Amino acid sequence: MDLEQIVFTIISHAGNARSNSFEALKHAREGNFEEAKKCLDKASEELLEAHHVQTDMIHKEAAGEKQEVTLLLVHAEDHLMNAILAKELITEMIDLYKVIYQTKGATFNV
Repeated sequence: MDLEQIVFTIISHAGNARSNSFEALKHAREGNFEEAKKCLDKASEELLEAHHVQTDMIHKEAAGEKQEVTLLLVHAEDHLMNAILAKELITEMIDLYKVIYQTKGATFNV
């Protein structure tokens, strides 16, 4: 892949992961924890795909194949970092929703 393809692959997967994470939060707010888990699983898959692309770049650089650092590449890395952070925080928020629903005596699948 050329640099532009790499950048847009990372941005695409990171964006999908972020969207899936926020969709999971919406489901959790509604008490649908089974759907929330499915969305978080999809987010994890997307992040893994982005991480594979990033890791490949790191391995190539470690082997001596230098990669030009462009503003687009930095932008892609920023998207990935934010998607990872969003998923981590949303996972914690979903755990809080579970406690709230348990406290209210609601039933749900964990």
